[in-house]
Amino acid sequence: MGSAGAASAAELKLRPYPGPGSSMIGEEMEQQRTELSRAAVADQLRALGVREGGVLLVHAAFRAVRPVEGGPLGLIAALRDALGPEGTLVMPSTTGDDDAVFDPRRTPAAAALGAAADLFWRQPGVLRSRHFAAFAAIGAQAERIVSAPLTLPPSAPRSPIDMVRALDGQVLLIGVGHDCDTMLHLAETTAPVPYGVPRYYSALRDGRPVRVHYLENDHCCERFVQADAWLRGAGLQAEGPVGHAHARLARARDIVRVAVERLRADPFAFLHPVEAGCIDCDQARASAGGWRNEKGGRPARDARDRIGS
Repeated sequence: MGSAGAASAAELKLRPYPGPGSSMIGEEMEQQRTELSRAAVADQLRALGVREGGVLLVHAAFRAVRPVEGGPLGLIAALRDALGPEGTLVMPSTTGDDDAVFDPRRTPAAAALGAAADLFWRQPGVLRSRHFAAFAAIGAQAERIVSAPLTLPPSAPRSPIDMVRALDGQVLLIGVGHDCDTMLHLAETTAPVPYGVPRYYSALRDGRPVRVHYLENDHCCERFVQADAWLRGAGLQAEGPVGHAHARLARARDIVRVAVERLRADPFAFLHPVEAGCIDCDQARASAGGWRNEKGGRPARDARDRIGS
């Protein structure tokens, strides 16, 4: 996936960018979109601040990006063009089925991670973690990232996500917000937060599948969106278009550092308050010995259910 060259200024200004707050949605917006070339998208990425030769972790909703030349694979190619031959592209590649034993050669990435993530791990030269909390990567630092061990909880120090931070990687959110930002789970384990809810994954023991139980710093993740204000306020987040989507870019180290500062002041900063009636956040709070919702509450979705394809 070599460089496709620079796009013209005219190509980058095919139509006004419908940023946050745009009233154009759905089919109406799609009909007014013009397909962007791979080169144009690569130029957008460079303008946003993607570092050539760097490590880049990407969470993307391709439905917000399209239409782009080559579809999801065209977006992946543009990301690699912007990173250059010495750069490393990383995407989440976790399984969506906790009851199935993970096989890095065959297990699809969770559908909620989007089309680009599930196509990425299947491409020639892409390496993938050998455990269920998988990441996929290609480039100079790929082996170091995907070979990081499984930690429990999965987003703990020494995990693949922590390796991205250690390598001074950037986090790029394309068409999604910080509620889909895995780096914030690393901040929780680094702080650390006092909550941990029961989870499990399936593994082989003596040739037989068994459930491995553990505690995870999990909740609805909706209040991860606070990171927008924290990072913007400190001038640590760049924003702009990638394809037809709104994108956010920040250093992983900045995301973790800023979030850890907030969590050490308030360990429950990412949980909905009691009166919100969020079942997932109530469960997390109760696991820390806090308030338990005895009457139930509204169901809240995990961040993985909001990424889309």
